[in-house]
Amino acid sequence: MRTIRGPGLFLSQFIADAPPFNTLDGLAGWAAPLGAKGVQVPILDSRVFDIGLAATSDAYCDEVRGTLAHHGIEIAELASHRAGHLMAVHPGADLVADRFAPPELRGNPAGRRAWAERMLRLAAQASRRLGLSAHATFSGALLWPMFYPFPPYGDGLIADGFAELARRWRPVLDAFEEAGVDLCFELHPGEDLHDGASFERFLDAVGGHARAKILYDPSHMLLQQMDYAGFIDIYHARIGAFHVKDAEYRPSARSGVYGGFQPWLDRAGRFRSPGDGMIDFGVIFSKLAQYDYPGWAVLEWECVLKNSQDGAREGIAFIRDHIIRVTGRAFDANIGAAQDRAANAAILGIARDD
Repeated sequence: MRTIRGPGLFLSQFIADAPPFNTLDGLAGWAAPLGAKGVQVPILDSRVFDIGLAATSDAYCDEVRGTLAHHGIEIAELASHRAGHLMAVHPGADLVADRFAPPELRGNPAGRRAWAERMLRLAAQASRRLGLSAHATFSGALLWPMFYPFPPYGDGLIADGFAELARRWRPVLDAFEEAGVDLCFELHPGEDLHDGASFERFLDAVGGHARAKILYDPSHMLLQQMDYAGFIDIYHARIGAFHVKDAEYRPSARSGVYGGFQPWLDRAGRFRSPGDGMIDFGVIFSKLAQYDYPGWAVLEWECVLKNSQDGAREGIAFIRDHIIRVTGRAFDANIGAAQDRAANAAILGIARDD
């Protein structure tokens, strides 16, 4: 067993135009006194992190590591959620998804997708240069609008959708294989990979690719009314990253897991800061320790009620207090006895033949 690394902090929700939130040095200087030991860094804000330089320059990567080390922090993972989403966009969502693309590529789905793949390939190379073992992303969504079909369309459409998703991602997975980095898909409603069943189907379509892993975020599973703890028992070998994000689901007579097109504040299920929701993180941290999870516990702050600064401070402490420093010896080791077959036979009341 190994001790989970952390606390980590996903920077995406905290980047802003004003100091200290507009540079990596400023963000690290803010996060370190809160107790953060690592940061998950999004790749698409060059003020904070230049993915092009990181993919090609060891000197720049050394500079990034030095900037963070000055504050006692290291990089947990890089994250490319926006680029990952643009790998597969249903035509009905083109105009909305365009906001994730550079302005010159908006209205150009093919160019946008090529750009997204290029960003992911750069992320693989940057992760290698930085000595990272995992990368966080989304799968994109060709099929998500069909998640609750009526009228029925037949399984052929779903099969074709997953075949196309695999065709787009297989070269990227191979690039991450070459870099020696796991590509961890955050299972998230709104993406084609949103639960265990959809991940399994994708995994089959990419031939069980060794680098296809899961970013485990129990909040999305609670809001889908899944067994988020049992999920770890089934998929622990494929879990390569971990977001600590809480949620609550309070049954309503007006709406259910789909939310009724309501704002987050009014939904039956909504995200909360760690410790304020309904997720049993004691069980989660125990299971991840049991299964020798090799990575970081990273706070992703998304709460419909709490101030983000309070959420960051409390969430980092929450992770620190939940990390289990695993034991190096069995608790009953000092009362055990060496193997003695004669004694065993006597204890069991059986005769030995030898």
